Amino acid sequence: MSQSAHLPGFPQGFGPSTAERLPVPERDAMSEAQRAAADAIINGPRKALFGPFVPLLQTPELMERIGKTGEALRFAGTLSDRVRELVICVVARETGNQFEWQTHAPLAIKAGVAAPAIDALAAGRRPRQLAADEECAVDFVGELMRRHGVSDETYADAASRFGEPGTVELTALAGHFAMVCWIMNVARTPGPAGSATSGLSSFPG
Repeated sequence: MSQSAHLPGFPQGFGPSTAERLPVPERDAMSEAQRAAADAIINGPRKALFGPFVPLLQTPELMERIGKTGEALRFAGTLSDRVRELVICVVARETGNQFEWQTHAPLAIKAGVAAPAIDALAAGRRPRQLAADEECAVDFVGELMRRHGVSDETYADAASRFGEPGTVELTALAGHFAMVCWIMNVARTPGPAGSATSGLSSFPG
């Protein structure tokens, strides 16, 4: 994965504007519920208010519940770090979300996903240098994202590798990250500041 300077890529959501729609409000302008929700994120395992939690701060109760779901999937799930991070990258690529891509592409490589596989995803190509469980996860999540379901063959492959509980977790992981990517796309939440990972470009025509 290239660690060159951040490239402009393309803006999240539709249109040429990159103006953030829902930035973090000043603390003095926050409601009591917003301050409590922000403090819960800052004092939890994430340690800071960033990414999807910035627009989600508009709805503190929803933010708290979505945050708990994300914690369960990321920090208490049964999928390997390698498979989980790769799945998040697939979802970020399919939704064109800069924040999740720039956050999780380096984590996927650190977890053991081959760098050329991440480069292929970034370019909109099917990754080839994958372990068997990674290939299964990419097929499952790619099919799910494009068709909103999976074939019997794809399901059977996932269930044989991850078990039925793991297949449900795989589906929930894709759905959760699709949701937060959409939220950030609508809010035009930018990628992480100072990221060394290049941003996504639009899919080839």
